Amino acid sequence: MAKHSVLFVCLGNICRSTMAEGIFINLVKERGIMNEWEIDSAATSTYEIGEPPDDRTMTVLSRHNIQDYSHFARQIRTEDYTKFEFIFGMDESNIRNIKHMSPRNSTASINLLGSFSGDKQKIIQDPYYSHNLTAFEKVYEQCLQSCKGFLDHVYQQNG
Repeated sequence: MAKHSVLFVCLGNICRSTMAEGIFINLVKERGIMNEWEIDSAATSTYEIGEPPDDRTMTVLSRHNIQDYSHFARQIRTEDYTKFEFIFGMDESNIRNIKHMSPRNSTASINLLGSFSGDKQKIIQDPYYSHNLTAFEKVYEQCLQSCKGFLDHVYQQNG
């Protein structure tokens, strides 16, 4: 059974949250601790349910040697709030929506993923309407820095 669990959430679950999930899975695999984690991602909206990640997300992940990632968009569910120890949104709107949808019995810690970046920029902007890969590369770098910071934080706190 997993020792820790994390759910990455954005508006549609095809760009930022899937990028973060793919990166985080890769990090825990590299560290040999995949068996200690349950990892998933979800959307606050229903716009993209059942869709794979945006092609640009997959292109950027592939450029960074993350090629075995697969996911289909889903909306956050009531049970996620007790199933996952940590739920991360990418921007303030995500956080508001996650908290608004939260049931009373929620046990999850809800925060911005970017709060673990070690940077002043805590918001991970939605790259969906960008016309090139530059915005997706920026999301990759922000998610990578934040996921590393979060992972280090968990193991400094809990061993």
